[in-house]
Amino acid sequence: MSIQDERIQSACAGLALNAIAEHYPVLAQDAADQDASYTDFLERCLKVEQDERRGRSRAMLAKFAGFPAIKLIDDYDFKFACGAPKKTLQTLQSMAFVERKENVIFLGPSGVGKTHLAIGLGYLATQSGIKVRFVTAADLVIQLEKAQQRGQLESFMRRSLLGPSVLIIDEVGYLPLQGNQANLFFQVIAKRYEHGSIILTSNLSFGEWDDTFAGNSALTAAMLDRLLHHAHVVQIKGDSYRLKDKKKAGVLMPLAGAQPD
Repeated sequence: MSIQDERIQSACAGLALNAIAEHYPVLAQDAADQDASYTDFLERCLKVEQDERRGRSRAMLAKFAGFPAIKLIDDYDFKFACGAPKKTLQTLQSMAFVERKENVIFLGPSGVGKTHLAIGLGYLATQSGIKVRFVTAADLVIQLEKAQQRGQLESFMRRSLLGPSVLIIDEVGYLPLQGNQANLFFQVIAKRYEHGSIILTSNLSFGEWDDTFAGNSALTAAMLDRLLHHAHVVQIKGDSYRLKDKKKAGVLMPLAGAQPD
């Protein structure tokens, strides 16, 4: 390495231009071979730095989101889940619903890919530079109760639940909530109303939500009013995708009285 190279590396380190420090020798040689102008060379150096920083930012956003696994909408089997509207999902991928602070609600039985699609949209949002957080309904309530017990409910909600542009709440309805838990959940929905998007999945129809939220019909109605005011409701029908191979292999027998396919 020449003295000039050392000076360039030192300057790049001081300015945190790590990508330029790594790639400028190759870019300089390419520019010389192509008889490129100084401005072309500078632009290529800056683009390399910009691209690497964007990549790091996307990776950090995906990590912060807390996805249990990375799922892509392109990997979703629309043929198996006959009720999943592909055109609606393609429209949602534009992320315009985030800009408009609209909600997306996936409804359907267990195993039809609601969580897959919710994560797929959330991951796509992180790759667009949007801050996302994923949490199951059960974990959300536990976190809210702990924050309330410590006297930190407002700060927790402001930092963790109101900060992200997209909050994904998975598996609403799988476990019933008690009175205080239902109230805490309602506060999250109410505070995010028209301030940020929610992506929510549930195995229950809206008419069954009363039982999940401590039988409080007034609270449930108020919550649904806020959730559905600006919302895209995606109803998915079909059998469990996770169990399809076992059914084919005959591991799972049909229920008594059921007619064979």
